[in-house]
Amino acid sequence: MDVRKILEQVRDGQISVDEAQRFFRKQPFEELGYAKLDSHREIRSGFPEVIYCSGKEDSYLASIYKKMYEMSGEAFGTRADAHQYEVVKKEVPDVVYDAVSRILKVEKAGKMRTGNIVVCTAGTADIPVAEEAAQTAEYFGSRVERIYDVGVSGLHRLLARLDRIQEANCVVAVAGMEGALASVLGGLVHNPVIAVPTSVGYGASLGGLSALLTMINSCANGVATVNIDNGYGAGYLATQINRLAQRSR
Repeated sequence: MDVRKILEQVRDGQISVDEAQRFFRKQPFEELGYAKLDSHREIRSGFPEVIYCSGKEDSYLASIYKKMYEMSGEAFGTRADAHQYEVVKKEVPDVVYDAVSRILKVEKAGKMRTGNIVVCTAGTADIPVAEEAAQTAEYFGSRVERIYDVGVSGLHRLLARLDRIQEANCVVAVAGMEGALASVLGGLVHNPVIAVPTSVGYGASLGGLSALLTMINSCANGVATVNIDNGYGAGYLATQINRLAQRSR
């Protein structure tokens, strides 16, 4: 429960001042022994804590996910696998799993999504990272449009969708190989471009390093680059930009 809701309940007489005081006296994290869940992160930053699933022991993941769900009625996990989905589903039956993005989530019904973020990929092999970005932004309340497979080897495909891309508050450009898509987009739009290098490509792509270097050395203005395959980070940052754009209106 967030601070605003507590204050509204005190105002409306639904809870007493003493009950509200007990809430505020709680330490700003939930102690699980092996983990400390940051229950006040959304109060501080506007975004709740997210669970990085890869590498977590089954019982730890199930317990963490259940507690996060109990705290807010939602939970969001990245880099999960099908086995972890089955483990969590036993504790949180409403959880859903997307094998493409590897996202494990449960959301409140009727969530409002506002603004306009466009997520572009150079090719279809980049879609898993792009979906991680898109679904992260959607979970955090952004409206997202996907425009996939518009890489520079067929520039006409990108230009055919340029009107939609130029309307976005923020553009996420996801590309492997040589990573040129971000620079091209940076020269065509007036709002920020978040470049996401992927580990897609042949040997000299060096697991995404070539795309990363291209993107951070871009001659286009307004291009910021996140780490290799970091769709989550791109979706988070895009949401921050989208929120600022919406507030200014």
